[in-house]
Amino acid sequence: MPEPDETPGGTHRRPGEVEVPEWPSRWVGWILFAGVMMIVLGMIHAFQGFVAIFDDTYFLVRPRRLAIHLAYDNWGWIHLGVAVFVLISGIALLNGRVWGRVVGVIVAIASLILNMAFLSAYPIWSTITIAIDVLIIWALTVHGDELHQMLNKPKP
Repeated sequence: MPEPDETPGGTHRRPGEVEVPEWPSRWVGWILFAGVMMIVLGMIHAFQGFVAIFDDTYFLVRPRRLAIHLAYDNWGWIHLGVAVFVLISGIALLNGRVWGRVVGVIVAIASLILNMAFLSAYPIWSTITIAIDVLIIWALTVHGDELHQMLNKPKP
């Protein structure tokens, strides 16, 4: 099998194959991870929202025992709203949009706070969601610029 040739644009190609862009660093995988996890996080929030709207007896405590005293219907709509923002910013992040990174951090912080307030009603999923939020915030703040550099690299 012939060795790959390096082209002037920083891509690698074997004879007869499609050019593959070279990643500026291995940390780009963390950004892709954050984007995918934001989409998963959006689905978790949507699931929590639909459960809160349609079956408020599912939760462990009554709304008066939550950190913020709201009816579960209201909590459901809040979760659905966060789900939409998380999904949109996750998709934007996977497309290399800088605003997706900024909005992603803000939405992950909002999701973290929301799940801390909702912790007594849904402890296991809220704890998992908080952990996902922390990983997303870390990936986006530490390694966020590398995906943008890779996708917007000027062509020779």
